[in-house]
Amino acid sequence: MKMMKSRCVAWGVLAGLLLSPLALAQEQPGDYAQQLPLTLSGEGPWYRLDLPMALHFAARYGDLRDLRVFNAEGQALAYALVAGHSEARESQQEQAVKWFPLYAEAGNSAGTPSLRVQRSTGGTLIELLDEQPDAMQKPAQLRGWLLDASGIEAALVRLNLDWTGGEEGFQRFSIEASDDLQDWQPWGTGQLARLSFGGERIDQQQVELPGRKARYLRLLWLSPQQAPQLTAATLRSQRSDSAPAPLAWSQPLTAVRSPDGEYQWQLPLALPLERLKVELSQANSLAPIRVSGRSEGKGPWQSLAQGLLYRLPENGAEIRQDELQLPGWPAQQLRLQVDERGGGLGSAPPQIQVAVRASQLVFLQRGSPPYRLAVGRAGAQSAALPLATLIPGYQPARLAQLGQAEVQLPTAPAAPAAARADWKRWGLWAVLLLGVGLLALMALSLLRRPSAE
Repeated sequence: MKMMKSRCVAWGVLAGLLLSPLALAQEQPGDYAQQLPLTLSGEGPWYRLDLPMALHFAARYGDLRDLRVFNAEGQALAYALVAGHSEARESQQEQAVKWFPLYAEAGNSAGTPSLRVQRSTGGTLIELLDEQPDAMQKPAQLRGWLLDASGIEAALVRLNLDWTGGEEGFQRFSIEASDDLQDWQPWGTGQLARLSFGGERIDQQQVELPGRKARYLRLLWLSPQQAPQLTAATLRSQRSDSAPAPLAWSQPLTAVRSPDGEYQWQLPLALPLERLKVELSQANSLAPIRVSGRSEGKGPWQSLAQGLLYRLPENGAEIRQDELQLPGWPAQQLRLQVDERGGGLGSAPPQIQVAVRASQLVFLQRGSPPYRLAVGRAGAQSAALPLATLIPGYQPARLAQLGQAEVQLPTAPAAPAAARADWKRWGLWAVLLLGVGLLALMALSLLRRPSAE
C-alpha cells in the first residue's frame, strides 16, 4: 500500500510539474515589445482598427501573427484580421436620347419597317427616314420608334418614356437592340400604362432593360393602331468600376547610396509591398529606374518593377509620375538603380515611401478598460479567428457599422524593450525546465525505493 501511495504521489508531482510551465506560459502583455493604448468610440462590443504601417514595422512577422489586444486584467481578447480588398462600385446616369418614328404598311402589324439611315463617323444617328410608299401601296402607319443610344457607352438598365395621344389603358411593345441597324437581338417586351378615374391618373412609364450595351433600340407596338406619340425618351445606364484595395503607407525612408551609385533601403522585416513612391525633390526631373528586392540580406536580388519617373512642366502646370506598382512579394531590402542618362535624382539620396495592402483588426471588447494593443513577440503563433466566427451572422455591410478604435503610436521604437522581454521569457523557461528536471529525478528515486513492510 505504501509503495502504491508513493507512486501515486510521484506521478501527481510529475503531472503538476509538467503542466505548470504551460500555465505560466500563458500570454501576458509584458511578453510583447510594445503596448500601445487604444481609444474606443462608437457602439460595441465589436470594434475595428485600421492598422497603420508603423504597426507592420513594429511586428516580428509580416502576417501580424504577433498582434494581440489586452484588457486591464491582462486578458487577451478575441480578434480577427481583415485584409483590404478591391471593391466594385456602381454608378447610374440618366440621359435623354433622340427617337425616330418607324412606319410600315397600314394593317400589317407584323411587318418590319424599312429604313434609310445616315450616320456620322462616330456612329451617331443623324437622320432616319421611312421609305415613302407609292400610289399602289397602302398608306404608311406608325409601327414603332427607334431610339439612338450610340452616345451611351455603359450598360442600359432602364427605359423611361412619356407620350401623348393613343387610347388610355395598356400599351405593349417588343424591344430589340442592335449595334449596326442590321442585326437585331430581342430584349423582351415592355408595357406602358395610363389610366384615369375620378380625377386621378396612374402612369406607368418605366421599363426595365437587361443591363447590356447597345447603340440602338427598336420599339415595335403590338397594336400599332393604338400607338401613342412619344414626347420624351430617356435611358438609364449603369457603369461598374473596381476601386483598388486601400493601402497603408510608411513614413519617408532615407536611402543609403552604395559605391556603384545604387540606392538601398533596409526595412525592419520582410513585407508584401504593393506600391513604391520615390521623392522627386527637383523640378524637371526625368529618371528611368529599376527596382529590385530581396527578403534576406545575402539572397539574390529579384526584379520588382521598372519604369520612368518624372516631374515636368506642361501647359503652365506640373505633371508628376513618382509611383510604381510592385508585385506584392515579401521584401526586406530594396534597391533602386537609376539610368543616369536622364539626369538622375539629384545629389542627395532620395526618400521613398512603401505601401502594403491595408488591414483592419476587429476585436470583441471584454473586461475593463484601458485596452492595449500589443505587438512584437518572437515565436508567437497567430490567434486570429475568422471574421464570421468572431461575429456570428456576419454580413459584409456590417463591418462599416462597428465601433472604431484608434491606436496611439509611440514617437520612438522600443527595440531594447523587446530584447529584455525575450531574455526574461527565456530565462523563466530555463529556470522552470531546470526545476522540472530536478523534481523529476526526485520522483523517479521515490518510485525505485523498495517498499517497507
